[in-house]
Amino acid sequence: MNRRNKTILVIDDEKSMREYLKIIFRKDGYDVISAGNGGDGLGLFENNQVDLIIQDLKMPGLSGTDLLRAIRERDESVPVIVITAYSTWDTAVEAMRLGAYGYIKKPFDNDNIKSVVQRAIESRGLAQAGIDKDFADIIGDHAGMRRIFDMIKRIAPTDVTVLIHGESGTGKELIARALHRGSLRADKQFVTINCGAFPDALLESELFGHVKGAFTGSVGDKRGMLEVAHEGTFFLDEVGEMSPQMQVKFLRVMENQEFKPVGGTTTRKVDVRFVTATNRDLSGMVDNGLFREDLYYRLNVIPIVLPPLRERMEDVPLLAGHFLAKYASKMKKDVRRLSPEASRMLKNYDWPGNVRELENSIQRAVALSDGDVINAEHLFLHGTHPGRAGIGRAPLADKIRPVLAAEGMDLEKELEDLERKYLSEALSMCNGHLSKAAELLNLTFRSIRYKVKKLGLDRKAFVARN
Repeated sequence: MNRRNKTILVIDDEKSMREYLKIIFRKDGYDVISAGNGGDGLGLFENNQVDLIIQDLKMPGLSGTDLLRAIRERDESVPVIVITAYSTWDTAVEAMRLGAYGYIKKPFDNDNIKSVVQRAIESRGLAQAGIDKDFADIIGDHAGMRRIFDMIKRIAPTDVTVLIHGESGTGKELIARALHRGSLRADKQFVTINCGAFPDALLESELFGHVKGAFTGSVGDKRGMLEVAHEGTFFLDEVGEMSPQMQVKFLRVMENQEFKPVGGTTTRKVDVRFVTATNRDLSGMVDNGLFREDLYYRLNVIPIVLPPLRERMEDVPLLAGHFLAKYASKMKKDVRRLSPEASRMLKNYDWPGNVRELENSIQRAVALSDGDVINAEHLFLHGTHPGRAGIGRAPLADKIRPVLAAEGMDLEKELEDLERKYLSEALSMCNGHLSKAAELLNLTFRSIRYKVKKLGLDRKAFVARN
């Protein structure tokens, strides 16, 4: 990437900070211009071709938030990185809501800010080419996330096989798509298959396709998703759900990049880059004889481990501000901020559903808000696990009677009601997505599908609507 003609505008009332940033970025080949206040900075922005802005949040005259708002009104495509020594939860949410690309606390690490700047400029280039939408929701300043961003940058251009580990809702597919976007296969297909969504017979047909007459109802040939992904990236999600029989068949594909359609006799070659993901402990499954060791080593060439949201709580306000802006814009609502109580709820919650749960919560809150503020009652509508400080609704488990009543009870009915509540809660947290709800409850896809049908639940009722 040629960075010599990229221009960074630094706006900070501290002269020493302006000079420091000039030194470190000019060493990397950037052109750097600077201003000591928001008004002068806005003038430089309007009269120069600027590729990225680094601005302070607390400055005399035009405030940092007003400056950020003015910049975004003039050109939304220019990434803005906010730096501040006066970081608070509310300022982080507000900066991200207004469209900041990043939010960094002073004093900062040189490698960190340089990495964020490079990602921002590369991201702008992808966005201008119309291919960055999949990367937009991958946000984080946590050290673990920064390492993942750097790893993506290093390995994306290669064809190395990647195994993404992470709990449900941590963003495994977003990482897979980012790897594809940064690869030499970016202009080819990105194809995804969820192993937990199909019984064995259907999974084999989905992967490899079938020939006419292979089984009852196969009235014609059908291409498998592996063939559709030829020359592109093939993302296999929930790989830990594969049966032993399917593991053998997929191992052959990994070893030889060839397969036979169901019912077929001719071997077909395929050229794909494999990315897989799991929320299970595959190494432990290997030890217990539940997953093939040879397949595990084929998949686990480069592991990427996504931290759960509860381990990177400093990213919650950044994500909340981003999702607030995203859904307020989509719904054409003037929702601008979180109330103090709503902020406390977000800060003190453990996020068992991770980033997906946070996004769904903000989406739902924006939809329900009738003003410019998200209040506490707009969050966690279906009741979820308590936060570390006990804020939020009580968990369903707390509603179970601690002892048997003297008059006895109908155990079957009690258990069915409890099962219905947990399933409803999981479906709500996962936006009606059966596979993700199954992950949350440690069920197989077939088990949750059976239970949902048995209890008469309609998963569509849990899909959040814009």
